[in-house]
Amino acid sequence: MQGIELISFEIISSVGMARSCFIEAMRKAREGLFEDAQSLIKEGEGYFIEGHRAHTRLIQLEATGEPLVLTILLTHAQDQLMSAEGFKIIAEEFIHTYQKMN
Repeated sequence: MQGIELISFEIISSVGMARSCFIEAMRKAREGLFEDAQSLIKEGEGYFIEGHRAHTRLIQLEATGEPLVLTILLTHAQDQLMSAEGFKIIAEEFIHTYQKMN
């Protein structure tokens, strides 16, 4: 496996870890463990950045004229990237709400 497939799997792996961190952060906030929740958000951001960097490599490849074939795998990777970003926003809102309620 190489090229676009490898980058797609890098994206999926990284942002999947990020999304898991964001979900766990909401659970910690629900339990009132706000420092743990913030720590998980920060950890998730690190994974998300890894995935975003891999995605940027794809954009750079296309910008240099490398033909990119849109596959289900690449579509899935981009969907996971956007999903993780949405989960981060939701997790931050939940944490804020739980803090206000506490």
